[in-house]
Amino acid sequence: MKIYSWNVNGLRAIAQKGFGEWLEGCGGDIVGLQEVRSLPDQLDAQTRAPAGWWTHFSPAERKGYSGVALYARRAPDEITTSLGAGRYDVEGRVQLARWGELTVANVYFPNGSGPNRDNSRVAFKLAFYRKLYEQLNADKIAGKPILVMGDFNTAPKEIDLARPKENRKTSGFLLEECEEVDRWLRGKWTDTFRHFYPEREGAYSWWSQRFNVRAKNIGWRLDLVLASKGAMPFVKGAFIESGVMGSDHCPVGVEVDEAVVG
Repeated sequence: MKIYSWNVNGLRAIAQKGFGEWLEGCGGDIVGLQEVRSLPDQLDAQTRAPAGWWTHFSPAERKGYSGVALYARRAPDEITTSLGAGRYDVEGRVQLARWGELTVANVYFPNGSGPNRDNSRVAFKLAFYRKLYEQLNADKIAGKPILVMGDFNTAPKEIDLARPKENRKTSGFLLEECEEVDRWLRGKWTDTFRHFYPEREGAYSWWSQRFNVRAKNIGWRLDLVLASKGAMPFVKGAFIESGVMGSDHCPVGVEVDEAVVG
């Protein structure tokens, strides 16, 4: 199975830039999107329900903001979009879908910078991380296979951004944000890309849209797939498709043995 995560920075916009063609050609079995920024009825029929795909959308209450979507070759056995806390749920940031034994969490983690780039949302961001961790923890401890994928809005280590020293006071690389991701890793979650490529430099998934920095590969690895201990034996590879255009992020993902679903 091939499982993708992609922050599309507006699904209506990327639909005009070849998203449908990419979806059909990517070979994915499950595709999770973040920052969809659309209600389902604002999408054209081909984007909303392409032939051969089951789709599900969880938009934010605020129009044009946040939102996640799942595309899959077959419907999951169960799906929920709630963390049990209204302040998170209204922002349309989570889809927890189960196929057999496998749970895939498609997540758009909050940005901590706030409306004025003042780091005013860092507390909210970290509380969101912790709430999700708590919600998944019992199944993780029980050995269930779980993948948490999405735009984490945090580069975990210095190797995961081009200019770490210049960005230590920028949300996305604040010490407390990196510490929260590290807490997940200490808690037996595995960063799948770093599992396979522990020392690969220049592997980024987001680039600013200013100053032509993508062409220079001055980026950040903000998009991750974390695997529980129960999932890791089935994870056979991880990838970043930096050549796929249309968003300021690129797709990332994992290849897993289909036996993971049980």
